[in-house]
Amino acid sequence: MIFAHDTEIALGSVVDLINTLTDTVDGLLTPGDLDEFITAQQFSGSRTHNDSELRSVRQLRTQMREIWMATEDEAVEQINFILRNARALPQLVKHDGLDYHIHATTPQAPLSERMAVEAAMALVDVIRSGERDRMRSCAAADCGAVLLDMSKNRSKRYCDTGNCANREHVRAYRQRQSSQKP
Repeated sequence: MIFAHDTEIALGSVVDLINTLTDTVDGLLTPGDLDEFITAQQFSGSRTHNDSELRSVRQLRTQMREIWMATEDEAVEQINFILRNARALPQLVKHDGLDYHIHATTPQAPLSERMAVEAAMALVDVIRSGERDRMRSCAAADCGAVLLDMSKNRSKRYCDTGNCANREHVRAYRQRQSSQKP
């Protein structure tokens, strides 16, 4: 394990949130889409289930993509901004069958704020541990998704949103085959 368990979960949620928007599909078009995402990610706390909540999470998605692609100094500035605005106060909590983990907002804080602070806290760990190079974009030329490389040898190049790795391997195989023909 590279990071604490809750940090890895939060980073996975950031990746999944960013990847709800691709060149062809927006996975957060309706409050129902958001409900499915929140259920899959197991976010706890209060919800409003309205269009305003959806808009704020969509804005957060854009902000997280910007942080993912930013330089370290730019990312730190944006992360600190999130934590300051939320008046984040990290605390150890235990709930829903989970062991101790960190929350830095109350369960009553708006969903997008809780999501933002959880992401920011996880990104703090990434930056503090010098592991920012694990935050990547998919290497497939036709994919704009992001990924978190948690492999020991830092070799993950393709996202988990589609079949990018298969497509790239098939393309390389076909290129090799065509170059060997007389």
